[in-house]
Amino acid sequence: MLRAGRVPRIFSVTELALLLRSALDSGVGTVWVAGEMSNLKRPASGHLYFTLKDDRTQLSAVMFRSAAQVLVFQPADGMEVVIRARADLYPARGTLQLYVEAMEPRGLGALTLAFEQLKAKLGAEGLFADARKRPLPRWPRAVGIVTALHGAAIHDMRTVLGRRWPAAAVVVRPVRVQGRGAAREIAAGIEDLNRLADVDVVIVGRGGGSLEDLWAFNEEVVARAIAASTVPVVSAVGHEVDFTIADFVADARAPTPTAAAALVVPDQTEVAGALARAEAGLRAALAHRAGRARERLGALDRRLGDPARRLRDLTLRVDELGTRASRALARRLAWDHRELAALGARLERGGPLARLRGAREQLDAATGRLRFAAAMRVRHGRAALERTAAQLDALSPLACLERGYAIVRRGDAAGPVVSDAATLGVGETVALVFARSRARARVEGTEG
Repeated sequence: MLRAGRVPRIFSVTELALLLRSALDSGVGTVWVAGEMSNLKRPASGHLYFTLKDDRTQLSAVMFRSAAQVLVFQPADGMEVVIRARADLYPARGTLQLYVEAMEPRGLGALTLAFEQLKAKLGAEGLFADARKRPLPRWPRAVGIVTALHGAAIHDMRTVLGRRWPAAAVVVRPVRVQGRGAAREIAAGIEDLNRLADVDVVIVGRGGGSLEDLWAFNEEVVARAIAASTVPVVSAVGHEVDFTIADFVADARAPTPTAAAALVVPDQTEVAGALARAEAGLRAALAHRAGRARERLGALDRRLGDPARRLRDLTLRVDELGTRASRALARRLAWDHRELAALGARLERGGPLARLRGAREQLDAATGRLRFAAAMRVRHGRAALERTAAQLDALSPLACLERGYAIVRRGDAAGPVVSDAATLGVGETVALVFARSRARARVEGTEG
């Protein structure tokens, strides 16, 4: 009950709520709070609504879009976090609420957690699989580089590329390699180099630094650009101990930018040495093959022998066959004449005129057949002789000479036969053997 003489101040609900808000603002202000996230909601507005709790108490919390969009990791239910927040009263419902300005995972750095989260996500999509990685070109026409225009990394890469393989052009797409917006510049640089027809390989990288300095190469937009590249990509970020998401997605990883430059082009000194060794081996193989060819040619030349001797032998053979044919025909005719004389003698010794006339008729008939047979035999023998002679003429080198060919000998008519014009020298004397007589000539030139 209200006591008489003392009138207390009576607040409206709104006034009390405003008083409490003022007390919270002046008495608590902005604080760091650790707890477990639960009941996380992500509406289309981009704000994050969740509950922050420990084993005895829970508080409602909201993180507006402007602060949530700069988080490098993905908050999730059950995650232990540390938040920087302002405690305030929400007048519409009269509830205490935390307005979160910053958030970090508890016990694990925000960047490290974001790295592991993105690594797990892209790994599950297969972007790190060895099956999708492509081999680097052996002889690149042009090497694209996505890095900062000023710095030791680009200087070292240009120096190594120019020393090892100056034939390859170097196309630099300058980008920022750290700071806000650097990741999107790197991704755009990769896409720009992919539009150039002569660029066969792309190096993406920078020098060493802290995890924060290298963070642009751990962002998803860079990983997606590397995976979408139509040419092989080499990641060369930091020093040998530094690993980024770009290293896992790229077709190849180099421990340093300098090592990346050495990886994408051959060493001209080594290539020249290999070519020299290959040339020496080829020359040795050709010399060996030429030697074997000369040996085989010599063997064939020895088997062929002297064409003039072969011609003389064939001429003698033809003469011998003609003589044998003539003698055989003469013997056959002599034999037939002797047989005819014997038959005539037997007829004379036969007796009566009638038998004589009959025998004379038979003799006349036999004589006619004999003459016919002899004539046919002679004709057949002559035809056979002509065929044999024609065959011999076809095989005879003289027939080739009669058709206008000639035998070329080195020096004089007794010299070796020349079968390859390449063996003759300009000004050398040769002998030409024709079907009838010979001639001497001098070589003015040869044609292959």
